[in-house]
Amino acid sequence: MFRIKRLYTFMLQRFLPLLSMTFFICLFIVLMQFLWRSIDDLVGKGLEIRVIAELFFYAALTMVPMALPLAVLLASLMVFGNLGEKFELTAMKAAGISLFRIMRPLIVLMCFIAVGAFFFQNNVLPVAQTKMWTLLFSVRQKSPEVEIPERSFYDQIPNMNLYVESKNPETGMLYGMIIYDLSKGIDNSRVILADSGRFNFTEDRTRLFLSLHSGEMFENMRDNSLGATSQRYLPFRREEFQDKEIYFPFDMNFNRMDESAMRAQYIGQNVSELRHSIDSIQERIDSVGTLYGNELKAQQILGTTSTFREPEHSSRFEGLSPEELDSLWSGPTPSLAKSYLNQALAKVRRNKQEYEYRSMAFAEQEKLMRRHDIEMQKKFTLSFACLIFFFIGAPLGAIIKKGGLGTPLVISVLLFIVYYIIDNTGYKMARDGKIAVWAGIWLSSAILLPMGVFFTYKAVGDSAVFNLDAYRAFFRKLTGKEGKRTLTLKEVHMEDTDPAEARRRLLAFRGLLEDTGTQLSNMPRLKRRLRQGRMMMPVKEAMDALIEYLSNTESKYVIGMLNEYPFSPRAGKLESLKQTTDGLLKLYDNTEQEQEYTDNIDNAL
Repeated sequence: MFRIKRLYTFMLQRFLPLLSMTFFICLFIVLMQFLWRSIDDLVGKGLEIRVIAELFFYAALTMVPMALPLAVLLASLMVFGNLGEKFELTAMKAAGISLFRIMRPLIVLMCFIAVGAFFFQNNVLPVAQTKMWTLLFSVRQKSPEVEIPERSFYDQIPNMNLYVESKNPETGMLYGMIIYDLSKGIDNSRVILADSGRFNFTEDRTRLFLSLHSGEMFENMRDNSLGATSQRYLPFRREEFQDKEIYFPFDMNFNRMDESAMRAQYIGQNVSELRHSIDSIQERIDSVGTLYGNELKAQQILGTTSTFREPEHSSRFEGLSPEELDSLWSGPTPSLAKSYLNQALAKVRRNKQEYEYRSMAFAEQEKLMRRHDIEMQKKFTLSFACLIFFFIGAPLGAIIKKGGLGTPLVISVLLFIVYYIIDNTGYKMARDGKIAVWAGIWLSSAILLPMGVFFTYKAVGDSAVFNLDAYRAFFRKLTGKEGKRTLTLKEVHMEDTDPAEARRRLLAFRGLLEDTGTQLSNMPRLKRRLRQGRMMMPVKEAMDALIEYLSNTESKYVIGMLNEYPFSPRAGKLESLKQTTDGLLKLYDNTEQEQEYTDNIDNAL
């Protein structure tokens, strides 16, 4: 009977709730970003709650590729950070369970999530994007609600500008109205002045009904069929009224666009449809390019053809021999030759403009093909990004051993910002044709993959990636600036320092320094520069062994002298090493004399 191990159940119970929580939090954040970008298209349109909810639902589906990798990174960081902070990860390793075995159920889960992400990108996302953009364009085309301001011109009604001096919010009555009606063109505009009026809509909400009271109207009577010379004096019509009703076309209904046009775009296609579209566009580009090339080679300018022939037969007028062509060029008047040049130059310029336009259309086709290829590559990048972020977050959480939302959230946001910047840069470069499409879309994955391998390798080996002392030592070595030793007296000594043995080791180290200095001084300069690093290695090993033995002393003076030794001895610092060693020898000579004096007193007593 198949049973899931308790360890696997434990890891899944820790990971799945956090993954669900972080996914919905990240989805809510990116959905708020969509709201901020589209707030101008939604406000003031009088949309129903059902339409807004539908738009947000499809927008949330389109935001899944951005929210899912961030959720995986944050959840894996929090899970393994909590395990490390509570020493549960240490207990598992102490029981002989490796990190890969601890991660095994989550790796299997992430494989299922990656496969599901691909099918989501291929089957669900095209439908969601089609419906979202169709709905968003329909919302943008909807007319806004009529909200007339006071003492300012209102131009949201098509072909009309309206000015209102004051209004009564309770009754909806407008006072001091000035209306510029431009529905018949600016030359035949109407100006209407009214003391008061009110707006209403017809029952089908397709027309704006305006009731005006106590006003007058001015209208030009221009006849466009007459010429401009006959319209020197333009008649106009003036009308005074007590009550007047005017209708304006103003559709207030929400009209949903047809999805078929959006479905045919690259955002509404799956992998098989994208491949078919790419092949069709490529075939069209090749056929058009071949046609343009043949036309260009067969193009004639004043009878001269640009078809590639033998040099002795090229550049001749059709039906003319070279002698006739020379006589025609050197005609009786220089203006004839100049006219030939001007005609040829004009035709060349026309051809240049025509082929520049053709090249622009050609470039648009290539850009369209790249957009299809980008959309197809993005079907696979989400799955791979989820795996990479898991193998970054889980080992990193095991290394930093910090749970909760603080440190994991900061690290996740920083890593995701880096990923987003790299991914957006690669996308723009691929879209503009600066690099290959596959290179631009997979650029972020290629950069983050070594990071995941590095963190996983360090976490398996229990390496201290964030050990600041190790990084300080590395940069000191890189820049050539070494720190100072900070040895102190030990409270417990596993091995006492014998003064005689210490003196013997100091003398041996002093002799090694003398021999090394002599060998380096007898070498040529170039050879000395090449071999000084290798020759200083025995000096470093002997110095480290000497410091390790002498650090067990009980004398603070010896400890002070040991702190003067550098971490990495150099050939140019041999004299400094000799002086420090001589100082230690004097300390131990005095120690031996004091010990001999004490022994003589004890013997005398």
